[in-house]
Amino acid sequence: MDAKLLDILVCPLCKSPLIYRKPEQELICKADRLAYPIKDDIPVMLADEARAMTVEEVAKL
Repeated sequence: MDAKLLDILVCPLCKSPLIYRKPEQELICKADRLAYPIKDDIPVMLADEARAMTVEEVAKL
């Protein structure tokens, strides 16, 4: 993932900054508890494609 791209990406729903989880290939929005997938080095920034996270998962970040 390009560091410059990570600096400008925000959650499409709430505009919060995202957390990059390299092993899982996800971008995490703590505010909305969503994990956006990264496929072939391209972030999929669609809420319909995001994985809902539990409160416990977000608390571990």
